[in-house]
Amino acid sequence: MIVRLRPRSDCTQRLLEFKNDYDVPPSGITDLIDLDGNSGSYVWFNETRTSFKIDTTSFVETLHENPFDYILGDPEFSKLPAKVSGPYEVSLKPYLFRSEVSGKVNSFAENILKEVDFDTVAFLGALCSQIHEMIERVLRPTGEPHSPDELLQTGKGACRDVTVLFMDACRSLGLPARFTSGYFYGDEEFSNRQLHAWAEVFLPGGGWRGYDPTIGLAVADHHVALASSPDPVLTAPTSGSYRGTGADSTLEFDITMEEVKSDFVFPG
Repeated sequence: MIVRLRPRSDCTQRLLEFKNDYDVPPSGITDLIDLDGNSGSYVWFNETRTSFKIDTTSFVETLHENPFDYILGDPEFSKLPAKVSGPYEVSLKPYLFRSEVSGKVNSFAENILKEVDFDTVAFLGALCSQIHEMIERVLRPTGEPHSPDELLQTGKGACRDVTVLFMDACRSLGLPARFTSGYFYGDEEFSNRQLHAWAEVFLPGGGWRGYDPTIGLAVADHHVALASSPDPVLTAPTSGSYRGTGADSTLEFDITMEEVKSDFVFPG
């Protein structure tokens, strides 16, 4: 099993403490950096198990108060559709891939684009806001994301569903986008905490910039990222396989978050 529960540590957030405790030690553990640069652990068991429990504790300092502290470093990206070229072309290809080209998504994105006079930054804000306003949020603890077409048709979806729609709309206009899983502090709509999902868009001069269509805002310092990938499946907190006659599995979780205000300055 691959466990992706270690928060990122980069220019947007600093991981100060992290601990994974297992109810019974696995037969082996390998810490690794996956294909997308996420930190994770590969764990395995040689003996028969009826359950598997992980207790994870993280202490993270969020650093990104202003999500718009950048200027576009490539004039070609100031207006949409964008065209990725030069040294970015090969690296960003997976973040532009669309498994299905949807006419509904294309029209949806183009209509918003015309309203903002083809401006890239204005489009991202308007897209995020419009998805938030038009899609009714529902709690759906399990299952892969719905397709963008299905979401546009039903008008109801979870955070991962609206994130995939946001990504596909961006990719339809040449904007590289990826799926990010993590935590959002400030979500009081549901009494029990959930893992959260949002999108990140690559902008020359700004790097990966987060947008959360669930709340309709650009991502700042109330989000804590765990893993990012062009494919949502590769950001799952746990994924793996098991063997056994008639075996089945279920996932249960409990998440607690606490915000700590501090004047502490990290050394260096």
